[in-house]
Amino acid sequence: MARIWTQPLSVDILREVHRGTSPEHLGIEFLEVGDDTISARMPVDARTRQPYGILHGGISVVLAETLGSCGAAFSSAPEQRTVGLEINANHLRAVSSGWVTGTARPIHRGRSTHVWQIDVADDAGRPVCISRITLAVLDPQR
Repeated sequence: MARIWTQPLSVDILREVHRGTSPEHLGIEFLEVGDDTISARMPVDARTRQPYGILHGGISVVLAETLGSCGAAFSSAPEQRTVGLEINANHLRAVSSGWVTGTARPIHRGRSTHVWQIDVADDAGRPVCISRITLAVLDPQR
């Protein structure tokens, strides 16, 4: 598989882009950039749990949207912007401690839209959440 990234991309770049933003506040740590994948992990702790002591589903969606949005942005032309249109998530398993790891990969990379799938798993590799995000690819405004 050829690399899909149209601009420089590394874990260090992703970490710097997200400095001072919600992913950093939630403890999201970027782990790896593959030829067509990005992965990150997030702690299941007081920042990310809901009142019943398990990972908040909305926070799983934050991890998924972060990964899918990065994938679309860094695989589009540098002058283009990508913005989310729709995201869905199926929550498959509760997690009360440890880490969850998300991996994003493209399903469709078109001229005007991207669709990315994000698989989130627990420390044992069991599926926790499967999410899909659709993004618009916008040309620069003139």
